[in-house]
Amino acid sequence: MSDFGVPEPANLSELSGESPVAETSVRLALPAEANEIGEIQVSAWRASYAGLLPADVLADLNPAQFAAQWRAALLAPGEARNRVMVALAGRTLVGFAAITPSDDPDADPQRDALIAELAVQPDATRAGHGSRLLNAVVDTIRADGFGRVTVWVNSTDDVLRAFYTEAGWAPDGAHRELDLYGDESVRIKQIRLHTDPGPTD
Repeated sequence: MSDFGVPEPANLSELSGESPVAETSVRLALPAEANEIGEIQVSAWRASYAGLLPADVLADLNPAQFAAQWRAALLAPGEARNRVMVALAGRTLVGFAAITPSDDPDADPQRDALIAELAVQPDATRAGHGSRLLNAVVDTIRADGFGRVTVWVNSTDDVLRAFYTEAGWAPDGAHRELDLYGDESVRIKQIRLHTDPGPTD
């Protein structure tokens, strides 16, 4: 209470009539956020593929092309368990993850989920957004009835591999090489990590 007996607003958002906003949060993505998702993916790829792909290739990555694909996926996800989740700092989108039934040759799509993409804006890393996003993804996968979840990481990306292993993930022995141009000029080795999302409540 103020000196005049008038209740004080809990925060400035009440003065403006806006709803309070959590400092950090994770939720399902909206189609209107496709442009932001495309921007984050390009920024993250330029950071993670530096030294693996030619600089001119990374410079030519077009966020609008990525955004168009994400918009289409969000408007028509197909399989009900195809989901895109976003991490926010206040109202700013700082990361996203895409999850889907696994299409790996040795996977059971009824049981095995795949994190097809998980990315955080490079200037927003080390603030806990990736961990919150990963935890929400695993919770969602568990609720969707999957018994296992996997992700592919570049074999040379020690930082990303440590991010997953510190969260309890482990290699499952699977590996692959991506022939990015189809002419053997650029090949990227990847390993697969996995974890058990645990039983549903």
